Amino acid sequence: MGQAQRKEERYTYADYCRWDDGQRWELIDGEAYLMAPAPTAFHQIVAFQIGHQVETALKDKPCTVLLAPIDVRLPKAGEHDDTADTVVQPDVLVVCDAAKIDPRGVKGAPDWIVEVLSPATASYDHLTKRALYERAGVREFWLVHPVDRIATIYRQIAPQLFGPAEFVELTGQTPVGILPDIIIDWARVVGPVDQA
Repeated sequence: MGQAQRKEERYTYADYCRWDDGQRWELIDGEAYLMAPAPTAFHQIVAFQIGHQVETALKDKPCTVLLAPIDVRLPKAGEHDDTADTVVQPDVLVVCDAAKIDPRGVKGAPDWIVEVLSPATASYDHLTKRALYERAGVREFWLVHPVDRIATIYRQIAPQLFGPAEFVELTGQTPVGILPDIIIDWARVVGPVDQA
């Protein structure tokens, strides 16, 4: 991952919906990125454990947690689905505006996104997707490094602007800044990986 994988100059969501090659793709500004092979078991354990804790914390609250694969369309102003040129599949996301969820997935910036890093996707997630999420208006973005046992956290400080990165070890607990009801207990996230 990290470099555009299809050769045309520009693709749209309409093109993306027609691809039937059995592979997972993301579009960013019209460039198609082939996603890495199926995530590892450790990657899936980490994403699931975070998602499970979020689901429990959000019970009876208006926000919804979703896990990949799900299409998140991030249209620019005035773009309709068929002409939109950006669609991604974050590992874990929370959407607090129910109107953004539709039969095709999510349309518009989620409130919180978590990407679980792997060697094949680390630079793409750190550089390309971080810049995209910042521009799209994601309020909080976490990059979880299960091997290095750290998380990099970006929080919105102004529209379309993240503040400086915060680094936390995957120990103890970390609250989600924009959703204080959610506190991630890292032992429950990485413990199952250690036992696998």
